[in-house]
Amino acid sequence: MTTSRRDLLGIPAALALAPLLADAAQHSEKPATEKPAPYPKTGGVKMLPVRGGKHRVWTKKVGNGALPMLTLHGGPGVPHDYLECFEDFLPQAGVKYWYYDQLGCGNSDLPEDPSLWTVDGFREEVEEVRTGLGLSKFVLFGHSWGGMLGIEYALKYQQNLKALVISDMTASIASYMAYIGELRKTWPKDDVETMARYEAKGDYENPEYQKVVFETLYTKYLCRTNPWPEPVERAFKKLATKVYGTMQGPNEFVITGNFKSWDRWADLPKIEVPVLLLAARHDTMSVKDKERMAKLIPRSRLVVCENGSHMAMYDDQEAYFKGLVGFLKDVAAGKA
Repeated sequence: MTTSRRDLLGIPAALALAPLLADAAQHSEKPATEKPAPYPKTGGVKMLPVRGGKHRVWTKKVGNGALPMLTLHGGPGVPHDYLECFEDFLPQAGVKYWYYDQLGCGNSDLPEDPSLWTVDGFREEVEEVRTGLGLSKFVLFGHSWGGMLGIEYALKYQQNLKALVISDMTASIASYMAYIGELRKTWPKDDVETMARYEAKGDYENPEYQKVVFETLYTKYLCRTNPWPEPVERAFKKLATKVYGTMQGPNEFVITGNFKSWDRWADLPKIEVPVLLLAARHDTMSVKDKERMAKLIPRSRLVVCENGSHMAMYDDQEAYFKGLVGFLKDVAAGKA
């Protein structure tokens, strides 16, 4: 009896291969205890539920260092974009950090609900973000309004912190208003009179008023580079005006929003974690205020950027990041 080609490749052959195929299938399956790799990859971006799960905020991880840091942008309502210069300094220093667009601005949800825009609401939102990212004993960085928010978070949740960075923020709105009022007196008389005329009418959007504000404030005390760096321009184009107006008011000179009475001078000694205070000589925040804060916060370090403004991370970059990176390295080494 002869064996046909069909016999060799048909049923008898399949039966012969069955044990081998079963063994291969068994080894191709992942063990039940092995977790699948996260998928899809998103470049470090993660949307997190906040405000009781009703909304989501955007976060993005940068770097893979050992020291974790969460950033709080300013405004209120100016998204994270202007902090992108951090990418040229922090990952190389062993710091992994997260951008985070606060609710109502940038890449986060944009609900139409002014009741959400409060200091307390954003403080609790930061805690929700910390939980969502799984952060423990992390550094909290806050710039401008983010510095105010950082102070608020530290006063309630400092058990979660390894350190705090307060960049370009004083300890009360009254202190800020007093100092910017003094700066205004030094400006050209015609500019001061023009601003006063439109402010008396509440006409803050008038082009002439806006021109004076930009030329006398923004180019001298907000960011002194000419032109502005692209990330700064991009961030201000995205300003969440409703969030800003609800919390601050029409502009930097007229504070009518719900944080106008904010004052934490008496509470600063309660902050016991290491604190870096970043100040700038040409800022809208007084260096003297920062010196006072340094005396009140037990474990504080003050760095003054002599050539910088409110955006000293750009217009006095060397001094700013020398101070910030040096502090973060000391925190990581337990020397802060």
